[in-house]
Amino acid sequence: MERSSVTPSIRPAGTRIFEEIGVVPQPGNLFHEMAARLLLAAEMVGLRHHQQLILAQPKSEVMVQFPVQMDDGRHRLFKGYRVQHSNALGPYLGGVRIAPRLSLDTVKGHAILSTLRASLVRVPFGGAFGGVKACPRELSEVELMRMTRRYCSAISHQIGPTYDVVGPDAGADSRVMAWFFDTLAQTSPEPTRQDQGRSVVGKPKELGGLGGRGRVLATGVATVLESILDDSMMELETARIAMVGFGPAGSAVAKELAARGARLTAVLCSSAAVVDAGGIDVIALEQHRAETGGIEDFRAATAVLERDFWEAPFDILVLCADDGALDANRASLCRARVVVEAGSANVTAEAEEILIRQGVEVVPDLMCGAAMEVASALEWRAARQDISMRREEVDGHVERRLTQATRRVRAARNRHECDLRTAAYCAALERIGKIYELRGVFP
Repeated sequence: MERSSVTPSIRPAGTRIFEEIGVVPQPGNLFHEMAARLLLAAEMVGLRHHQQLILAQPKSEVMVQFPVQMDDGRHRLFKGYRVQHSNALGPYLGGVRIAPRLSLDTVKGHAILSTLRASLVRVPFGGAFGGVKACPRELSEVELMRMTRRYCSAISHQIGPTYDVVGPDAGADSRVMAWFFDTLAQTSPEPTRQDQGRSVVGKPKELGGLGGRGRVLATGVATVLESILDDSMMELETARIAMVGFGPAGSAVAKELAARGARLTAVLCSSAAVVDAGGIDVIALEQHRAETGGIEDFRAATAVLERDFWEAPFDILVLCADDGALDANRASLCRARVVVEAGSANVTAEAEEILIRQGVEVVPDLMCGAAMEVASALEWRAARQDISMRREEVDGHVERRLTQATRRVRAARNRHECDLRTAAYCAALERIGKIYELRGVFP
């Protein structure tokens, strides 16, 4: 495989910009890591100082606190966020996450990623992100619905079909998006009520959604991975795959890779790990997870400890887990030739430096996750034009957009002689820089 040179450490990058905006970078802070990576790439592509200054901080940050009545009659206070990073390319677009460790800086980091992903795949949107600090598994369906509606109501003044469009992320499925959609519809003035359907993407098909967001992500991961492997002696059809994370999105990715000939040989989740050098039946494992809630006691593979997972034979490691799932300790154990971020921000900055020094190709979330921006833009356009799209049309559009985006990243890597993540940032920022040059700065 073509090996990229080691990009200089991202920690010193943008020091002057950080000083100007009053930020003291902290290790492990997602916003600081994303901003530092952005500023490094911005310097490489020649963005002007004022452009770097604008992109280093979100344009808007909203933090809300609201009470929700629980099933036992008591009230619990929740904290929610909505961060709008940049709308230079079009209306804001970004996910809603429900997670127990959510923080303002985590949301800010993901908002930066949303801006860059949209730019990379050339959809006419900027980037935003939001969510609620809560564990959805600890809430009943009624409690989750109440919380979603209260959160939506609290940030509704920030949401609109031509201003900020929300979509699902971890902890928020199509059901949550349906509640979000209905709350906006019920609380909007009558003249704009019908148009609010375009303010929410990732809805159930019955409400105008495209359906199958996990399948869309899987298509994006497979498309990018096949394009990256074109330059190597490895083929997806004969590759051995290990996965960290096997939720709905992870299982969808595993099925898509298996359908293209890859062999799943190891899976690691928060509470268990299983391996089988001969290949794990993805369909059977998915069914077991659906029935039991996890991969424990899956008898068609061997249960192992985490350290044994890292010693299992595999060529490609696919991450579809929480932020920072691959940290420095795990990176030092990783023997994969390729690491793929199917989720967002799965690899810490320190871990990536270790992987690159070991000659491991890291395929970043900026490339794979951009499939969701493509799907969201399609759903938004379909709602505006009152049309429906077949699954084959959606998959074909995602494949074309991701293939084109991967070509841009490979070209940027050749120009700047850097790793794939930095190249992806460069390819995204080149477009944003051109837009800023054309639009200027108001007033």
